[in-house]
Amino acid sequence: MRKSYYLICCCLVLAACDASRIYEKNVDLPNRVWLEDSLIEFEMRVDDASLPYNLYANVRNGHSYPFYNLYLQYTIVDSTGREVKKDLTNLILFDPKTGEPRGSGLGDVFDHQLPLLESYSFPDEGRYTVELQQYMRRDSLEEVYGVGVRLELATID
Repeated sequence: MRKSYYLICCCLVLAACDASRIYEKNVDLPNRVWLEDSLIEFEMRVDDASLPYNLYANVRNGHSYPFYNLYLQYTIVDSTGREVKKDLTNLILFDPKTGEPRGSGLGDVFDHQLPLLESYSFPDEGRYTVELQQYMRRDSLEEVYGVGVRLELATID
């Protein structure tokens, strides 16, 4: 009984450490390859459009990833199918001069959480879909293990 009590308390403490997170989901890519025409979608809900949000791209890649960067196109679509935001961004995964990996990781796998939008105000409350597509102009982008998105409340200073 005492062990389960401590386990429950630990889980609650760990969950409370990330109180700003609204949504986070990651998708593993088959064979560690991101195909050019592969559109990865994430569905989330915004309950308060008056608050600012941060949106991040999560990228997991291997040390053998062939570039220092990742061009990523993201699109935010509301529940009516209306595109509310679309942009192409350049995510830096390795230091361009030294080749040292950025992000955190062990061995030859690295996790990155890179900002797409900071202090963004959604136009309305409701359901939104975030679509991610690699834009490296390669049919098969190797050594990308997975991608995801994270939505969190922005801190108000």
